[in-house]
Order: sequence, then C-alpha cells, then structure tokens
Amino acid sequence: VQLQASGGGLVQSGGSLRLSCAASGRTFNINAFGWYRQAPGKQRELVAGISSGGVTNYADSVKGRFTISRDNAKNTVYLQMNSLKPEDTAVYYCNARAILNVEGAHMDHWGKGTQVTVSS
Repeated sequence: VQLQASGGGLVQSGGSLRLSCAASGRTFNINAFGWYRQAPGKQRELVAGISSGGVTNYADSVKGRFTISRDNAKNTVYLQMNSLKPEDTAVYYCNARAILNVEGAHMDHWGKGTQVTVSS
C-alpha cells in the first residue's frame, strides 16, 4: 500500500486547510485510516481516525475543529482542519491499517508527512 498525502501549507491562526491522502496498491484489506501528527520535540500523536464503517474518533485537542472523512471509491481519506491554532503546527502523517487475517493481525502503512504551519 502506498499513501500519498497532500494539502499542507502555511496558514494564519483561525484559518483552514484540507489534507488529502490517496491510497494505492493492495488496498482491498484496508480497514481504517488515520491522521497523526508530530511536532518538533514531541511524540507522534493520533489526530483523527475513521473505520471502514465510517466511525470516527478525534483527539480532544481537535474535537469540534477537525473533521475526518473518507471516499471508499477513491481510497482517499481527508482531514478538514478549521479554526487552526499555532499549536496545530506539525508534520501530519496519513496512516492506513490493513487487516491481515481473521484473528485481527494488522499492518500499518504510513505516508510521507505533509507540513502544516499555523502562524499567530
């Protein structure tokens, strides 16, 4: 599975950005997508996730501001980010979790990160 993320950039505080991540290759067993981020000097953290059935979960810090969605026909996941804050500045990574067997073994695939910078 290859993941190609796009949509990062520089935006002022209060602005919006939309990230996209397109999956290609052996995508038939992808169960869930997620967006993670990593700020300088910090650990990578989950921002938002979405299951194959459309169930979503968010980090507390982005609830009400970010929305994750997916287009299964296009094997693409999106992250709409509104009301951005300087603390949202980070490299954002797309993740796809593929289920390998009925016991639930899985493999995580990662895309190259895309930089999001929010100026104050």
